[in-house]
Amino acid sequence: MTPSSTSTHSAPDRYRQDDWQRGYQSQRQESAQWLTEIEGSIPAELSGTFFRNGPGLLDIGGTPIAHPFDGDGMISAIAIDHGRAHFQNRYVRTQGFVAEQKAGKPLYRGVFGTQKPGGWLANIFDTNLKNIANTNIIYWGGKLLALWEAAHPHRLNPETLETIGLDDLDGLLAPGAAFAAHPRIDSACAVDGGQPCFVNFGVQAGFSSTITTYEFAPEGTLLRRQARSIPGFAFLHDMAITPSHTIFCQNPVKFNPLPFLFGFRGAGQCIEFDPSAPTKIYLLPRAGGEPEVYETEPCFIFHHANAGELGDEVILDSVCYANFPSVEENTSYLDVDFDALPPGELWRFRINRRTGEVSRTVLESRCCEFPSLHPDRVGRPYRYLYSGAAAQPQGNAPLQAVIKLDLDTGDRQLYNLAPRGFAGEPIFVPRPGATTEDDGWILVLVYEADHHRSSLHILDARDIAAGAIAQLNLPYHIPYGLHGSFTREVFAPAC
Repeated sequence: MTPSSTSTHSAPDRYRQDDWQRGYQSQRQESAQWLTEIEGSIPAELSGTFFRNGPGLLDIGGTPIAHPFDGDGMISAIAIDHGRAHFQNRYVRTQGFVAEQKAGKPLYRGVFGTQKPGGWLANIFDTNLKNIANTNIIYWGGKLLALWEAAHPHRLNPETLETIGLDDLDGLLAPGAAFAAHPRIDSACAVDGGQPCFVNFGVQAGFSSTITTYEFAPEGTLLRRQARSIPGFAFLHDMAITPSHTIFCQNPVKFNPLPFLFGFRGAGQCIEFDPSAPTKIYLLPRAGGEPEVYETEPCFIFHHANAGELGDEVILDSVCYANFPSVEENTSYLDVDFDALPPGELWRFRINRRTGEVSRTVLESRCCEFPSLHPDRVGRPYRYLYSGAAAQPQGNAPLQAVIKLDLDTGDRQLYNLAPRGFAGEPIFVPRPGATTEDDGWILVLVYEADHHRSSLHILDARDIAAGAIAQLNLPYHIPYGLHGSFTREVFAPAC
């Protein structure tokens, strides 16, 4: 797709490495307070709670963790109503978090390289990984759940963010079973009379891998559960849905567990990209039946933007990398050379179910991640996509902008936060009563290096290049996060 025009909220596009690094300082403060530093005006119609999850501790008792993905989950919540905003943040009190805070040192190994002190002898054959509850947070069926893809979710009190404990979803999850951190919500499920349903999955990976999909009613009861086996080791972080299918991309990687078992490396450091193997796309019928599998050129996918069906074709839009950005030993993530890494680009796959052919097109070559869209368009044809993006137009770089793509016209808008602002995942919130797809707001949490704090920026989704219509300044910084959500429920104390 070639852009026909681009509009930009202008700023310089080059970052400073030390500015970016400061956003990864641990945040040990927890608080609950009404926000008083608000620039601009919060839209009167905007009401609900913005939740966000991410690693808040980047060290344990002063010992740095090896990778942010190993950091303990900290939940932030900003409740908005009648032009006011209430902020609170709190760590998920997982069993591992509580034990390590008491001990003042690491007691667990991390997936991405964090080791217990003492070298390989202290880590050999220890496969007891800590559930860090740090990847996503969602409110569904009256439950607020902090998600980490390798284990059970943790249930939290949505009013206070206090940890209630591990949740097995009313006995649905067996001990040790995984529940992924990338659910999708089908806003009008055809087999449920047009009611919304919550779709998620879990993976048991090995020489062959089992994918279990779950679908839940609005009140949280299970509607459907299916388990399918696919050959080979499956590194599946995300999925996409259509009205008829769940879609998974099996990345072309090899996994050698021996360095992990013998205490030399984290499990994530034992994954190696295999450029000689294809990327496999699995279509799993939501109503039951055998998977369909298609192959395309090798690439690595963390996140999908959306999918849809058009006649014999399934359309899949994903953020793709030319190879797997491997986690190296004895290096610090803070010293990463962005220029040496492949950028994440938005690709469109067209899967012809009649011929078996898969074609792909680059929709956006600017480095981007964390795609977001109108919730009613999930799994369906759509026009507008929002994503975190690099401020510079080429190469890899930290996310310092929000980009809006018009997939019909090729037009782009850019909300630029460079040189000293760093963006998280944008969340689209529809305006009540809106009749057009982009009528709503974009909520994005921003780290401001010049003030060493974070702020919530509210953008008019129709014209993000015009700049923030409101900026809610938080009392301190929130380390770079992963994923979040928005609910129309307002979880704030009474005025």
